[in-house]
Amino acid sequence: MKRVMILNGPNLNLLGVREPHIYGTTTLAQINASCEAAAAELGLKVALHQSNHEGVLVDWIQSARQDAEAIIINPAGFSFTSVAIMDAIKIFEGPVLEVHISNIHARDEYHRHSRISFVATGVICGLGPYGYIAALQAIANMK
Repeated sequence: MKRVMILNGPNLNLLGVREPHIYGTTTLAQINASCEAAAAELGLKVALHQSNHEGVLVDWIQSARQDAEAIIINPAGFSFTSVAIMDAIKIFEGPVLEVHISNIHARDEYHRHSRISFVATGVICGLGPYGYIAALQAIANMK
């Protein structure tokens, strides 16, 4: 069974109440439940994590080298600032899919250029919470 680590960055613990006009009203708990259900259907095992702290996310990415075959990451605000997360992803040997709930390319200039995209295998943005399911489906179909 392929193991997938799903990482969520800062402020995503407040999904559902945080800027619903951008991110919708779905909570992170609801996204996690959907990911667990989809993973079970796809024959994947998921480990779900969220942190508001950059170093914690780096630690999880590093641990994924032993604990997972793939990573799905929504780095949130760290997408645009974190060289540390980008460098940690470079060391991971499996596929890394970057997910964004909003279409970052349609947002303000500051939110358009993700550093993580430079090292991600693929990027899914603008599909809302379904982006996580699309990422799981993509990983399930990767050799």
